[in-house]
Amino acid sequence: MKKISIVAILLGMVMMVVAGCSGSNNKDGNTVVIGIDDKFAPMGFRDDNNELVGFDIDYAKATIEKMGKEVSFQPIDWSSKESELNSGRIDLIWNGYTITDERKGKVLFSKPYLENSQVAVVLATSEYSVLNDLADKNLGLQSLSSAADALNANPVKDIIKGVTEYSDNVMALSDLKSGRTDAVIIDEVVANYYMALEEGSFKLLNESLAPEQYGIGVKQGNEELLNDLQAALDELNIDGTASEISVKWFGEDKVLK
Repeated sequence: MKKISIVAILLGMVMMVVAGCSGSNNKDGNTVVIGIDDKFAPMGFRDDNNELVGFDIDYAKATIEKMGKEVSFQPIDWSSKESELNSGRIDLIWNGYTITDERKGKVLFSKPYLENSQVAVVLATSEYSVLNDLADKNLGLQSLSSAADALNANPVKDIIKGVTEYSDNVMALSDLKSGRTDAVIIDEVVANYYMALEEGSFKLLNESLAPEQYGIGVKQGNEELLNDLQAALDELNIDGTASEISVKWFGEDKVLK
């Protein structure tokens, strides 16, 4: 009986430890864990020193500081972003996260903070200029991104040859450069960044697929966090911090007020 009791006690202690470790990343209630795609330049990506940088990174740091909390960035599989949020492993989705009707059914959104659009990027040497030039061509895009939604909602979807999905835009653009695809559907802010970075490599078609707006995703039911977040964002607009961060990354104030 004594041996059984000792085993039971030990098992109980193990279960208590496991239970304590299986909760939220935010153990002390003072850290906001943000899920990001760390290959989404210029919104959030790694620099030459492997440090996380970008507009959304700076914007998030300033916002969470304004809330009086600490921030932790968690790179995630972007195709599983809502699952990561709903599981409690992250508190926010914040990295060029497009507001769509479908996503509104899965998360709470902040007010939109940046305008964007989905565009088609082609090689600078190509003769394509409008969307109809992509007839019978192979396109690439990031898997489970708003680029896929924009393409599916556009008539050009009915005339293209096929679509290849990638885990991130870097891989999609790499295949475009190597000739494995003919165009990439991508966020305009991302396209502009890479066109500046690799001058003379890419160009945009004269037509965009769809306008959109970026927002911050919060778990459904967590209105308190959403309200605190939005209040901090509003303060950054008033004191000029949001504008300063925008000018740093885009050369102009693009933040929605």
